[in-house]
Amino acid sequence: MSFVWPQDPRDLFVERYPQMVAFGLPTHDVDAVRAAITAMWPDAPGGWVYEWSRLAGRYAAAGQHDLAALAYGYAKFPTLANEPKRTALARQVEEYQLAAADFPVDFERHVLTLRHQGSRTQVPVHVLAAPGLPADAPVTLASGGVDGWKMDLHSMLVGIALQTRTRIIAFDLPGTGETSHVPMTHDGGTEIIEGLIAEARKTGNGQVAHFGLSMGGYYSARTGLTGVVDAAINLGGPVEAAFASGRSLAFGMEGIVGNALGFDELPSPEELSAGFSKFNLRHLLDQDTNGPMLVINGADDVHVPQHDTLVFQGRRDTRVELIPGTGHCAVTKLPEVMPIVVDWLRQTLDI
Repeated sequence: MSFVWPQDPRDLFVERYPQMVAFGLPTHDVDAVRAAITAMWPDAPGGWVYEWSRLAGRYAAAGQHDLAALAYGYAKFPTLANEPKRTALARQVEEYQLAAADFPVDFERHVLTLRHQGSRTQVPVHVLAAPGLPADAPVTLASGGVDGWKMDLHSMLVGIALQTRTRIIAFDLPGTGETSHVPMTHDGGTEIIEGLIAEARKTGNGQVAHFGLSMGGYYSARTGLTGVVDAAINLGGPVEAAFASGRSLAFGMEGIVGNALGFDELPSPEELSAGFSKFNLRHLLDQDTNGPMLVINGADDVHVPQHDTLVFQGRRDTRVELIPGTGHCAVTKLPEVMPIVVDWLRQTLDI
């Protein structure tokens, strides 16, 4: 199920422009696309998916498959609400695999079949590993959030793979990307991730870390709080206050989250609140079962209140960093954040 909703594309650029350039797209190309786009949903000149796909097509024709994958990633952004968006995702997958020959890491693509809500579902994963990495290296599970998915985080994940020498297994959350055929739920998503953890434990030396960005950080906070992984990194994830009743969502998040949760039309604030309230992690925060955790976010996040980072202060085996002068997931200060992530992960896993 999916739906479109009234969305001014200029608002999305206000928030996501820093991420677009930080993750590798040339600034002048982003500026040109931003100037050309006048509408969110039409697959026609001036439409979001059309203009981003046209840029991606130019990259692909020039053999710049890495940039084509990034641009198709923004063509399908922020959710697979219609057929042109789904087509853009399919082309992103194609371009990403073409680019893989030039990755500085070894790359494999697999489709896992995992348990989900009394049945089984397919979850495509990408495996990234430093060249020559031993088979018994630790594994880091990694995902983005509701609108930034595994291929969109490529440069970040490559950095983690090379600098930690852990094998990265990247996946899309339920309700998003290549796992959008099942809705995002607090229990169904957890079941899929527990299946991924079980697969990861068989892959390397048995050690498994979990890195989650944005909504992915919600799930890594969950695995960290329950102690089912050996290390958990929550970068910008909501855990409690973000799910409070009556909170308004910014920059189209009501439509983005509504699609991820499986609604077939824009939910009312009450419907969205009812669906999201089930994700609250207070019951786990009240327990003392957590494994080693690293919790980071920007101090000026418009989506996730500071409480959801600071609530981890004082927990055992937990490091908390609230980065000043930056917003959601501290994306404008990644050169400052990623060394913290890498050093903490290496120390925690003793690698």
